[in-house]
This record gives sequence, structure tokens and C-alpha cells, in this order.
Amino acid sequence: MKDILVTGGAGFIGSHLVDRLLGEGEWRVSVVDDFNDFYDPAIKQANVMRPLQNSNYHLFRADIRDASALKSIFADNSFACIVHLAARAGVRPSLEQPQLYTETNINGTVNLLELARQHGVRQFVFGSSSSVYGSNAKVPFSEDDPSSRPISPYAATKAAGELLGHTYAHLYGMRMICLRFFTVYGPRQRPDLAIHKFARLISEGKPIPVFGDGTTRRDYTFIDDIIAGVRAAIDYDQSDYEVVNLGESRTVELRELIALLEQELGAQAYIDRQPLQPGDVPQTFADIAKARRLLGYDPRTEIEAGIKKFVEWFRGKAADAREA
Repeated sequence: MKDILVTGGAGFIGSHLVDRLLGEGEWRVSVVDDFNDFYDPAIKQANVMRPLQNSNYHLFRADIRDASALKSIFADNSFACIVHLAARAGVRPSLEQPQLYTETNINGTVNLLELARQHGVRQFVFGSSSSVYGSNAKVPFSEDDPSSRPISPYAATKAAGELLGHTYAHLYGMRMICLRFFTVYGPRQRPDLAIHKFARLISEGKPIPVFGDGTTRRDYTFIDDIIAGVRAAIDYDQSDYEVVNLGESRTVELRELIALLEQELGAQAYIDRQPLQPGDVPQTFADIAKARRLLGYDPRTEIEAGIKKFVEWFRGKAADAREA
């Protein structure tokens, strides 16, 4: 059995990764999550109910800003790998709370890197974001494109995490793989994210806020494909530092996304037109050639199938709530 630490392991991406690792039967999985109130903590609590029944799962309710709490966790464990997904997420909230985002996403990452160094952890997988590309005019976005001009505090903290990872890889021989996620969606998606939020509002017959004219484009990536990429990064053993895009490599216009949700939900969307928001980028589009080459990454879920799977989960969750 190998020991692995997943920070943010009670969240959307983290809980799916935990399920994958426990299902393999070869890992003892430790999770650090602070269950903060960015969204309803009960959602995360539901995500950990099944893993808590597994003897190879250990949950630590701790904040990555709390260096002393992390030290205690590392003192009692010997991790072969850290998958660092814990972060304050979201572009728009970061405009309102830049200090909180800096303290969590930068200082918290340094805490983990320092402890990884002190305890000889060889493999460190960092959950970064496509937001580091800023308003990149060149498409698709390649890992060689500049990432030094982020346009939100959130994006800046993710770029900083990549740079810190490079420093630790260079100085201490730690293997660092930074994964730039492109708009992840699917079952258990956070309720504040567009697909989940739109599905709820459309189902309730309420207007959905659309920022701009609906022509912004995103590279939406289904959760199963993201988890396959993260899992491959855990095993990656070539160079000591890599930055890798994980996307679908297809852009979908916001208007098209809304139409797909309308189709699957069998309901009309009422649009509440809003001005474009500071910090938002006009499009994201991943070049995934490097991910294919290094990680054998091969996304298989097209947006049409992914939205169908999401809506099936969404309806099941709503049915469970009615029966409770």
C-alpha cells in the first residue's frame, strides 16, 4: 500500500479522485479539507460519507494556511505523493477578497511544499488553472504561451503556485507536475459554477445571469477525463517539472451551452443579460498535445454526452432532496 495526500479532497475534483484511488485498492488516502463556507459545507460532507467507511481513508479537517496542523499530519504519515487541489476558487470572488486568496493559494501552497521538502516527498501534483493564460489571443492555449499576465487575483495565485513549484523542483529535486484544468464539470460540480447554477435556475423557471452577449467560449472538460489526467500525473516519473493542460480541446459558446441544458432539462432558459465582468476571459481553448504525449491523456466525453450525464445526476440529487 502507498500513502497519498489529497488536499481539497472533499471537494468536487478531489472527491472524485479519492473514489478513483480507493477503488484501485492500492492506496491509503489521507484528505485535508477545511470544509469552509465558500459554498454549503454539507455538500462536502456528503462527498466524504462513503469514503469514511473505508479503512484506507483518513480525513483531516484542517486549513492549509495552518502550518502547525499540517506538521502534525505529516509527522504521523509518510506520503509518496501529494495531490494539491485545495484552494480558494473562482475569478469573481477573488476580486472581492484578494488577501484571502493570496493567503490560501500562495501561503498554503508554500506550507505544503516546505513540508514535502522536509519529509522527502518525491511527487507533487498541483491543481492549476487555465486562468493563468489571461486574455491570450492565440488559440489553442499551449503550455509554452506566456502566463505572466493574469487578469484576476485568482489567476495570479495559480501562476504563483506554478512558479513556487518550479523553484522547489529545481532546488530540492522534487518532481512537480502542474495541471492546468480547463472548466471542469460533471456530477458533484460546485453549485456556484455556471452549468450547475444554470441547471438549477432553469429548472426553477428563474432567469439565468449571462455576462455579455453569450458569445464567450470555454473548453469544458468532463470530470472523468480530468481524473484520468490527474491519475496519470501521479505516476509520471520523467522530468522533475512539467506544466500540462488538461482540457477537452474544443470550445463551446455560452449560448450553445445554454441550449444543451435547455434540451436535456426540457425547459426554457430566461436570460438576464449582464455586463461583462472584470477578470473574465473571452475564451479558453486547450492544446492537449503535451498531455497526450506525457500522460497518455485522451479525453472521451464530448459536451453533449457530458451535459446529459450531469443532468442525470442533477435530477437524481433533486429527487433525493424531495424524498428526504
